[in-house]
Amino acid sequence: MTHTRIRGLPTSALVAPDSFKGTFSALAVAQALERGLVASGQPAECCPLADGGEGTLAALAAPLRLEVRHALVSDPLGRPLEAGFGIGVDGVAVVEVAAASGLDLVAPAQRDALAASTRGTGELIAAALEAGAHTVYVAAGGSATTDAGAGALAALDERRGVGDARLVVLCDVRTPFEVAAEVFAPQKGADAEQVRELSKRLARQATALPRDPRGVPMTGAAGGLAGGLWARHGAQLVAGAGFVLEATGFDARMRAARAVITGEGRLDRQSLAGKLVAAVATRARQAGVPCHAVVGQNAVSDFDLRILDLQLVLEASTLAQIEAAGAQIGATMQAQSPRSR
Repeated sequence: MTHTRIRGLPTSALVAPDSFKGTFSALAVAQALERGLVASGQPAECCPLADGGEGTLAALAAPLRLEVRHALVSDPLGRPLEAGFGIGVDGVAVVEVAAASGLDLVAPAQRDALAASTRGTGELIAAALEAGAHTVYVAAGGSATTDAGAGALAALDERRGVGDARLVVLCDVRTPFEVAAEVFAPQKGADAEQVRELSKRLARQATALPRDPRGVPMTGAAGGLAGGLWARHGAQLVAGAGFVLEATGFDARMRAARAVITGEGRLDRQSLAGKLVAAVATRARQAGVPCHAVVGQNAVSDFDLRILDLQLVLEASTLAQIEAAGAQIGATMQAQSPRSR
């Protein structure tokens, strides 16, 4: 008896991961998953994504028609660094905090949560403005800093502000300003005493800003940088994952797919609060498209997994393991493939 696929049903899987932070780019992860899927006999299409953190410029370069340029800026500890930003002919620019003020720019033994500054991000925004940008999207994830954007604001002050330009901060979390140190500073090398000192510093900075960012969702992104830009320069704060999904045409591509495979380096409670995997899983659930995830580490409860409604969640920490996970998902999809006589 010969079986054939039912005509008109989607056959391809959409491979739409975030980067595995500090390890593999979203493109590298997507390509590894695609290799595994195709090896299992499952057609696949790559769609590497980001949520406002590392890789946002790469994800937006094609849909926003950006040219990548470089500028000499300061790293989180004030050392010179050449960082890239994107600029389009229509005056739209994309700046990544991770490129100038990122945690991965500082070796673990050199991390200093109190001294780390966003000055380089301000210099990168200034470079984009000097290149003719009138709208600058600031991708806020992956910072080494908890300075409320003080360094960036100082750099922009030296330029005499942002003029008539519009700033939009792409936030990867919904955390408000006042708890940024408590929630994120330990990941940036801060001990308990330093977290308390950083929290006190944020409180002092909040009262000194033109408007108080405390209690406002997303103002805690990038150690309060989002709140600083919102308070001083009227920056608009938007969910980075949703912005990237819209810009890349994700919804249409998802609805044309048989399933979506997403992923990130660590799946945890923060993933449910603005991260890409949750955004992808939510849209897939609403569209009735099965969604699987491959992650470096799965640290969520069974209850949280039910909230995400993921079909399969596989752990993989090397590209070979990611490829093997793709093959496993592909084999599962092939076994479940709808067929007719």
